[in-house]
Amino acid sequence: QVQLVESGGGLVQAGGSLRLSCAASGRTFSNYAMGWFRQAPGKEREFVAIINRGGGSTSYADSVKGRFTISRDNAKNTVWLQMYSLQPEDTAVYYCAAAFRRLGLGRNENEYDYWGQGTQVTVSS
Repeated sequence: QVQLVESGGGLVQAGGSLRLSCAASGRTFSNYAMGWFRQAPGKEREFVAIINRGGGSTSYADSVKGRFTISRDNAKNTVWLQMYSLQPEDTAVYYCAAAFRRLGLGRNENEYDYWGQGTQVTVSS
């Protein structure tokens, strides 16, 4: 019912910045809390950030707090992840995910109903 398409990944030097975008289909985008996850080679997928349905509350993994910012525009059916001061350990495939009618800020991937295909972020030292 919901299709998510990520974009904005690429190769960046350590200390640089990237802005990831996630475009959602449909006209009920505001019914979903939106999250970002990432998966590095040989590692499990991990939580990065979440924003609530209205966009007024956010939560971040400790590893990215202070460097990454999640935002959304429900009129545009879009969520972003602005990443500053990128480090090689941030290298991963980044996934956008949607959680239907959540009021909290879930960090468990099992709480999400829809997933995008992912976009590669590579940070060189």
